[in-house]
Amino acid sequence: MRTLLFSLIALCWMSCSSESKSRSEEAKYEESRESIEEIEQKKPARFLKATVKRKKNIVGQTVVRGTIENTATVVTYKDIEIKLRFYSKTGALLEEDTDKVYESVGPGREASFKMKYFAPKDTDSVSVTVITASIAS
Repeated sequence: MRTLLFSLIALCWMSCSSESKSRSEEAKYEESRESIEEIEQKKPARFLKATVKRKKNIVGQTVVRGTIENTATVVTYKDIEIKLRFYSKTGALLEEDTDKVYESVGPGREASFKMKYFAPKDTDSVSVTVITASIAS
């Protein structure tokens, strides 16, 4: 009888202990999720990657097509500010322009954009970097 009583008490104690562990694990998960969200909100340029391709149209404008990829896990970004740099064949910086991409990009998603510029005469290549972005509500 004592053995049975001792077994029941031990079993009850174990079940209560595992429940508190799962609660603390959930609390830790929520806490880490919040901290990840805070980091992603403070430094959007760190989680947004942009790539571009360019060509000339018949009017002589440089058409820049690109994509912006959101590598964040929680935050959705919008109104992304980018900096375009136009380079010569020798790598000399000819011109810099800033522009905004008015799209929302969710976690793990991409957004496409297209812009037209009258780039400098000897432009050979174009690069793009993300400056900042707003947090979507």
